[in-house]
Amino acid sequence: MVAAVACTGGAAALERSGGDDGGGSGTATAGVPRIVTIDGRDTPRTPPQGANGPLVPVGPGPIPLAVNLAQTVDPVRVRFGKPPTAGLMFDLDTGQVLWRRNPTRVLPMASVTKIMTALLVDERVPPGGKVRITKQAVRTGGSRVGVLPLGKRIGVSTMLYGLMLPSGNDAAVALAQRVSGTTKAFVRRMNEKAAAMNLRCTRFASPSGLADKGNHTCTYDLAALARALLDRPRLAKIVAARQAILPFPIKGGKLFLYNHNPLLKQGYPGTLGIKTGYTDAAGKCLVAAVEQDGHRLGVVLLHSPDIGQQARKLLDRGFRFMRTAPKDDTP
Repeated sequence: MVAAVACTGGAAALERSGGDDGGGSGTATAGVPRIVTIDGRDTPRTPPQGANGPLVPVGPGPIPLAVNLAQTVDPVRVRFGKPPTAGLMFDLDTGQVLWRRNPTRVLPMASVTKIMTALLVDERVPPGGKVRITKQAVRTGGSRVGVLPLGKRIGVSTMLYGLMLPSGNDAAVALAQRVSGTTKAFVRRMNEKAAAMNLRCTRFASPSGLADKGNHTCTYDLAALARALLDRPRLAKIVAARQAILPFPIKGGKLFLYNHNPLLKQGYPGTLGIKTGYTDAAGKCLVAAVEQDGHRLGVVLLHSPDIGQQARKLLDRGFRFMRTAPKDDTP
């Protein structure tokens, strides 16, 4: 996929990577409706095993961000010829689950890992903060911003766009080092945060999700992470952008970033964004949020054959249910 476009003397230089985390290809799209321009100055536990893989106890979570798995029948029914390995659709505001498939099955998560990275950066680096570009960041493989200038200090907002839109693994490393000094120390902090949020499926092994070994989650936990991200105004604005044009210390002075989210790319109404991911082991992954008619729905898909098509089908049915469901008039 296209990770970044840097303007160099009027010519566009494309930084291509092998997919979101290391496979596939893609191109930038024209006529994008959502453009954001920014002033650049500015110890996890092993989950229990079940018949279909590791499981966690189901039921309402102990914190407001957890979705409610206690109901026995989901109100929305959707069938797929080739379903995702795991999936979840839920009300972002109430936590009600509308549709599920293996919601507590533990699976690799690829670059949706970066949701936690963004949450920790948002907590610990102020909007005016700077991020130094290190050799380790520049040498990181997979999907990258790709034009990060070694030794320069870049605004944290720009780096967060680089993390969440083109899924920059190089941005993830630089941001992790800014917060904790080393990526190893940052990963410890990621897992401490996961434990504090009671994300019992989840273990992080890197700030990027580039490697699958030791890096896993379930759709139940990702729903909580999605709700947490949307509660952060700075991050909610970033993940909703289809394209960002940023001042940048390179020839031409501009950095163009494009979002991998298929719902944003295809103009699905009300899309609030969030994050995609892909590795061979994780398959195609999506954490998405959409608002229509005053309702906000979230969708999580892990190892899906087509994240865009399956998310749209779920959301179409989900919003149809929300529009026709009886209203609770209890005062």
